[in-house]
Amino acid sequence: MADPPVIELRGVDKTYFNGDVATPVLFDLSFRIGRGEFVAIVGGSGSGKTTLLNLMGLLDRPTAGEILVDGRNAGTLDELERAGVRRGRLGFIFQFHYLLPEFTVLENALMPCRMEGRRYQEQQEPRMRTLLEKVGLGDKLDSRPAQLSGGQQQRVAVVRSLANDPALVLADEPTGNLDTRNGRVVFELMRSLSRESGTSFVMVTHDDDFALEADRLIRIRDGRIE
Repeated sequence: MADPPVIELRGVDKTYFNGDVATPVLFDLSFRIGRGEFVAIVGGSGSGKTTLLNLMGLLDRPTAGEILVDGRNAGTLDELERAGVRRGRLGFIFQFHYLLPEFTVLENALMPCRMEGRRYQEQQEPRMRTLLEKVGLGDKLDSRPAQLSGGQQQRVAVVRSLANDPALVLADEPTGNLDTRNGRVVFELMRSLSRESGTSFVMVTHDDDFALEADRLIRIRDGRIE
């Protein structure tokens, strides 16, 4: 039997409520992300891209429909179980790197491992050192974030997203705060790491050039797949 998709959405709607006022944001979204697939999500401001990413990351719940992670219906999970899926199966990259200034590059990259305990962190440290060396930061392991350029900081954030060996990384405008050259470096880094590790990536982006280089493009307009 074939493995289930890394994540699948079935008829997902999302509506926000403020008292009696309902604001529908997403409508009947259905798609699946295969293992190792690199997918770009594009759409104008207010189209629902970030809301969609929050739902896929189990940071929010749909109003209707189902979200399945590794074939398991996330709607049946309690908050503790959802947190476990986020830690163990999902990685996150944001527009801003959110590195902790008091920790070194290596310590920041290992931060998700700290949540799993000291033994797990020690087991993963050699792998994270190798990844940081692979992305050109081997001589910065003991540096603080303030000693890095913006592109270097975002490279640390990309490596950090892989700390717990996730099946899927969700990236929300990961190149949005970078200049063209550094944006290209970070994009190529995500692509190469996806190919090498078999990790799936879903990237929200406003950059059409990057979007067209993805394996697949999902365009959202007014909360619907166009």
